[in-house]
Amino acid sequence: MISIARPTSRDRNPWWYVVDPALIISTVIITAVGVVLVYSATRGPANGIIAPDRSFLERQTFFAFLGSVLAIVAALIGVRTLRSLIPLAYAGLLVLLLAVLQFGATVSGATAWFQVGGFAFQPSEPGKIVLILVLARVLSTGTITTARLAAGLGVALVPIVLILKQPDLGTVLVYLAIVAAVIVASNVPTRAIFLLAIVALTAVVGILRSPVLASYQEARLTVFLLNDEALAKLDPDVANFAYNAKQSQVAIGNGGLFGQGLFQGTQTSSNLVPAQQTDFIFSVAGEELGFRGAAAILLLYLLMVFRIWRVAVRAPDPFDRLVAVGVVAMLMFQIFQSVGMTTGIMPVTGIPLPFVSYGGSSMVTSFVAIGLVLGVHRRRFDYVER
Repeated sequence: MISIARPTSRDRNPWWYVVDPALIISTVIITAVGVVLVYSATRGPANGIIAPDRSFLERQTFFAFLGSVLAIVAALIGVRTLRSLIPLAYAGLLVLLLAVLQFGATVSGATAWFQVGGFAFQPSEPGKIVLILVLARVLSTGTITTARLAAGLGVALVPIVLILKQPDLGTVLVYLAIVAAVIVASNVPTRAIFLLAIVALTAVVGILRSPVLASYQEARLTVFLLNDEALAKLDPDVANFAYNAKQSQVAIGNGGLFGQGLFQGTQTSSNLVPAQQTDFIFSVAGEELGFRGAAAILLLYLLMVFRIWRVAVRAPDPFDRLVAVGVVAMLMFQIFQSVGMTTGIMPVTGIPLPFVSYGGSSMVTSFVAIGLVLGVHRRRFDYVER
């Protein structure tokens, strides 16, 4: 029988059992590579006359440091304290999402950021963590009744609707991936899951055919499917999104197998790839590090995802298991979508590459997610066989 108990000194495991070194090391290496890639994408010409721009490098380094501190806090927080903070965090998220619609700055057509000086805060990013926690709390009971499932869907629907109003389709897709993964991993009956899948598919089609999405967002979702002949007939504003993806693919193609060398990418140094420090950061890796370097980054992501999934599978507590599942779904979807967008096999939705893309909101959120997983891993050793 397994019961919750605080291990005695004789039961305690060495520190490398309580933490997950592979998860920590992969996260640190990916973050370090990301900081260098952001610097390469933003340093400017950096010739003998003009000094390189270090402002993005310094801010990204600060974001990584702040995120690592908050990750430690998230890993050490007790599960009872964590659960007690969820209602307050959810209420705070809704207030921020409402406030950003009224007072936020509009960037790339979406009113999703609070702008303070040279810094911007996107509340929907930490909202991913809040969504994971609130769904884990609602759906971690032994039997999922229809009322409880409806409550879980309801608490997820409110922030999703508010984010659609910004509108930020990319973030909405991440939220939907989290909801789907947590529901599947919970004790929801299979029949209900199939029914929800049909409803979700119908809702997605309805959104795509409704005026909810701006015209530029519709263009982002469709232009990657068009050939050169069809692109030539498009409105210039719409074709611009295809241009962004095309330049990203050219940059990756320039890298070949071994890459052009760090800080030596022609597309990157010429600033031909739009948003190359954020949405299209993987193009910098492809051009300067080549297939070999880009593949190494993907292998590190694979290691990270595998370790998180391993933590989820081994978690004895349903709440902790669903938290880890939510995190792995969030990261996997963002990685797949961001890399796919850069290589031209997925729509241009503006989803950041975790730990690599420039941005404080994304960086801190990703680190806190890893901290929560490390907390789940640590609490596993509070369950001692008696």
